[in-house]
Amino acid sequence: MLRVRLERLLRRPFSLALRLTLLFGVTAAIVFPVFGWVISQSMEHHFVTQDTDELKVIVHAVEEVLSDIRGTDDPDQLAQRLDDILVGHHNASLYIATQDNRTLFASPAPDLSNIIKTAEWDTSGESVHRWHDAGTSYTIMVKSMDGREPITDQPFILAVAVPFDDHQHFLAAFRRTLWLMIASSIIVMGLMGWVAVRQGHAPLHDIVARIRRISANELNARLPPEGVPHELRDLAVAFNDMLQRVDAAFHQLSNFNADIAHELRTPVTNLMTQTQVVLSRARTIDEYREILYSNMEEYERMAQMVGDMLFLSQTDNRSRIEHVERLDLVDEVRALFDYYEGWAEERGVALELEGTATITGDRLMLRRALGNLLSNAIRHTPAGGIVRVIITTSDGDGTHIVVENPGSEIPPEHLPKLFDRFYRVDASRQRGGGDDGIGLGLAIAKSIITAHGGEVSVASTAGMTSFRITLPAPDRDRTEN
Repeated sequence: MLRVRLERLLRRPFSLALRLTLLFGVTAAIVFPVFGWVISQSMEHHFVTQDTDELKVIVHAVEEVLSDIRGTDDPDQLAQRLDDILVGHHNASLYIATQDNRTLFASPAPDLSNIIKTAEWDTSGESVHRWHDAGTSYTIMVKSMDGREPITDQPFILAVAVPFDDHQHFLAAFRRTLWLMIASSIIVMGLMGWVAVRQGHAPLHDIVARIRRISANELNARLPPEGVPHELRDLAVAFNDMLQRVDAAFHQLSNFNADIAHELRTPVTNLMTQTQVVLSRARTIDEYREILYSNMEEYERMAQMVGDMLFLSQTDNRSRIEHVERLDLVDEVRALFDYYEGWAEERGVALELEGTATITGDRLMLRRALGNLLSNAIRHTPAGGIVRVIITTSDGDGTHIVVENPGSEIPPEHLPKLFDRFYRVDASRQRGGGDDGIGLGLAIAKSIITAHGGEVSVASTAGMTSFRITLPAPDRDRTEN
């Protein structure tokens, strides 16, 4: 069990605070040591340069002394002058010898003769080296010089050494202090990063708290974009947009539930009333048959309502149309004209078709959408009127199908809601009910057109109402069924 919990914990994504804290820590662990190494190397280079400059000063002073020697000079006086040069130069040592290892001058320890004998020095000029002797480290400058009378007529070697143990001890202590400060800085940087991240996430925590307070009863709440940091402004705007869509969908669902309850209540009430009347006394067989026929009409209406609702649900949840084929709109509209011809003649309404076009889609679904619009137009066309279906095509916009009919003008405030489920402009006329008279016909038509990637709109002016369908151009790459 413990192992399973550990595996789940390891698979769980790290929090943003932990990620940013680790990022700060890793950055500090890389940057601070690099800076420490650069500082340490700079200090060491400084001491090397300092020692080299000091050795050059001594060599230059020795050269001046040797160039002033006269044949009458006392050797002891010369040695004294060379010793005086070393005074005040950090325990410096001087050694002068010929190339055949004959010592001309040697200051007290250290003994530089061994290193002169064992090392191969650059005799073309001066060179600087590090040397260790008897537990002490030295910086040595060796320079080859031409013979000078009366000292010697042979070339000789001049070696000057200064100890750098003090520098090494200082550098060691400095490095210990530096690395201790770097380690402490990394820890402090991580802690400060964690605090900074927590403070930086405060607006995000505030947004989360506001979101948690939002419930079904407070869907009108919004996040103030101007009250959050710039980086979270897009999040607040997107959340407000989503909340607005959820609010609209929630109200639509609430209205839908109320509408469907209202629509179902009427036939159920009729069935109950008629059944109670029938059961109030004995009836003849013909009376029972008449009541059953009446009840059958109510059952058919409820069955149609349930079927339409299921169809709408399937269409809304369908990501793509499965049965796609090429359709000739003229043939489809003519077939609908044949179906509604008897009803149209009974109402004194004529049917006309203009234009041609070919589209791709589901034959039965598109025929149902067009049928709903056509039956809606016939229902609201006065006697003697003409229902026209106008088909046009364009390269950029696809195919347009317009179903128009004369009749009373629909007020502008009702037009955007005509495709809502169970919506009616006038309940007594059941406007917007499509072919079923229950307020789902236009909603079904819009759902089908949307599923085909198209759009449907309505306009009503000057006693003429027109529904306009726009479908995309036929897709030649899609498989025809």
